[in-house]
Amino acid sequence: MNQGVTIGQASKECGIKAPTIRYYEQIQLLPSPPRTEGNRRLYDDGDLRRLRFIRHARELGFEIEPIRELLALAGDPSRPCHSADTIARSHLADIDHKIARLTALRAEVARMTQCVQDTSSKCRVIEALGDHGNCLHDRH
Repeated sequence: MNQGVTIGQASKECGIKAPTIRYYEQIQLLPSPPRTEGNRRLYDDGDLRRLRFIRHARELGFEIEPIRELLALAGDPSRPCHSADTIARSHLADIDHKIARLTALRAEVARMTQCVQDTSSKCRVIEALGDHGNCLHDRH
């Protein structure tokens, strides 16, 4: 059993910067660990597992509140799995929406880059960016 590691060691072991670990404590995503007589934080194995869980969830694009909910579910093994599944499905829908937006964005930029004109006065990129509809404040 690990007696505790400093924030620097936790940072290295979990791949999370120390300021981010302190932030997770501040927003109560990670409980504040006990401190030494010299006021240094000491993280135990459970804290490190929680930090790795958070890091992996963040790498997968989960926002803080869904991570908080998933941590609560992980902390209560009697809770039904469908709650975690619902959170993951919602995140998957967000990812699909972002992919659709990026695909449309890619197609638009690809269309713009088919420019074969010699001067910027007839350049498709300049033309497309300048002719993307009126600004809201210009409408009556």
